[in-house]
Amino acid sequence: MQYYLFDFDGTLVDSMPVYAGIMKGILDEHQIAYGEDLIKIITPLGYHDTAVYFTQLGLPMKKDQILKCMGERMVDAYTHRVPAKKHVISVLQELKKRGCSLNVLTASPHLTMDPCLKRLGIDGLFDHVWSCEDFGLNKANPEIYLQAAKQLGVTVGEILFLDDNPNADRAAKEAGMKVCGVYDDFTAEFAAEMMRENDYYIRDFAELIAM
Repeated sequence: MQYYLFDFDGTLVDSMPVYAGIMKGILDEHQIAYGEDLIKIITPLGYHDTAVYFTQLGLPMKKDQILKCMGERMVDAYTHRVPAKKHVISVLQELKKRGCSLNVLTASPHLTMDPCLKRLGIDGLFDHVWSCEDFGLNKANPEIYLQAAKQLGVTVGEILFLDDNPNADRAAKEAGMKVCGVYDDFTAEFAAEMMRENDYYIRDFAELIAM
């Protein structure tokens, strides 16, 4: 494949424990009940749609207040501490050397993603770095993948999408992309599902080179 579209959280960076802890913490502080599948549900949504979802759960805050709360808690962690996942940096560098187009599509806002990519020294490897906020859509909606392909100037079938979240993988596949599930400790329980439904599945980024 020459065109790659990478998720960010749980795929390129090991941020899911931080992300999950912050999101659950906001609800816990207000004693709002949620299901065990909360993180699976909200990860593809982006911050704006997650804020809406939290109000639907009964969080007694306005959307703007929720977004501010999320942002303040996330920025420090992503700017200073969230690490790249094993072999990610070296594999991205190798794919770039091979002339591949590397791109990011994430539910995370630029507020947290951009400084993290810059600190890791990989921001310059990507042709496009997109947040859901750039499209006004979330990653559970197949339309966002069609729009990303349009921006790249290729058909959806020419792109390999990589994500650790089964909901996002499913939407990308519905849109027509080739899909590679990515192992993450946080979504390990869905590994069998992703192996079954996706075109590929990797447990380590180094496996991409062999593909």
